[in-house]
Amino acid sequence: MHSHPLVSAIIPARNEESNVGRSVRSIAAQPEILELIVVDDQSEDRTPEILSELSQEFPALQTIRVDRLPPGWLGKPHALVTGARVASGHWLLFTDADTEHRPGSLGKLIARAESCDADLLSVSPGQETSRWWEKAVIPLIFAQLSELYPFADVNNPQSPAAAANGQYILIRRATYESIGGYAAAPDAILEDVALADRVKAARGRLVFLPGGEWVRTRMYSTFGAMWQGWTKNLFLLFGRDTGKIRKMILEQMLFHWLPGVLAPLLLTFAFWGRQRGKTAVAGIACVIAFSTQQRRYRQQLRKAGFAPSLAKYIFAGAPLASALLLSSVWAHRHRGSISWKGRTYRISPAKDAL
Repeated sequence: MHSHPLVSAIIPARNEESNVGRSVRSIAAQPEILELIVVDDQSEDRTPEILSELSQEFPALQTIRVDRLPPGWLGKPHALVTGARVASGHWLLFTDADTEHRPGSLGKLIARAESCDADLLSVSPGQETSRWWEKAVIPLIFAQLSELYPFADVNNPQSPAAAANGQYILIRRATYESIGGYAAAPDAILEDVALADRVKAARGRLVFLPGGEWVRTRMYSTFGAMWQGWTKNLFLLFGRDTGKIRKMILEQMLFHWLPGVLAPLLLTFAFWGRQRGKTAVAGIACVIAFSTQQRRYRQQLRKAGFAPSLAKYIFAGAPLASALLLSSVWAHRHRGSISWKGRTYRISPAKDAL
């Protein structure tokens, strides 16, 4: 543990009145914090007033107001760049306004980064899921992402795999500046993955970890926000690979969802319908298939840091996640625009076909 502050924490905040107070307090309590910079990205709610009140409580807090988004920029990369320009710490911590940091977490993660000689350390925070639609969709998508971006591959210097979670990125200032920071990709929708990719391309060391013991977050407070957020990101998280998306949808619907729906129907018809023997065999086969997939899904959930009991939400999760994948493909491939936090961004439609 270092005896003096090391870290400049940077939080982009746009309309975060419900979250920013909790986040600021949890970060300000970390002894390693040199300064805490919140970039108010044209908030239209009570975020500015809350930040003004917090500045009286925490001398390390500095608020920067963004009044204009320059052409060619997306809001979050611009806010991150704005904060990084005035930061002075040896390490930069980029984190979201909806995160809550556990006491002592920053010191432990700095020690982990330095012991591994990491240039960038990122964790995937523990996800708080309160409503049924969160329990159905969030765990399923993170389970999928854990297979697309295995921690072991990202952490392997010999593997080209690169990933980071923008909810928590700890990066050496020298590394950040040497690769051009977020300014190198001002229109990146997945600004976190783009940053990690540039670090690894420059032969920097990535460390990516499950982070539920250090940081928690609730990503979306409304169903509409969840729909917009995953529509914005999923197509890109799947590498614009429509083959992977098609495979994922088929797997979700044919293996996770359909056997669970057919099993009770077939077993019911086995008692009342014709060809009872064949129908019963088919029903039992569906039960076995569903049970097998449930076991596999519970293992995936555990690996991704979720309670295995959330597997029971697969009946709602599979069709919803499939619909979100299709929505993301449509937005990126056909509509050519995405919406997020009251802004609509034009993007170049992808040319591949589903």
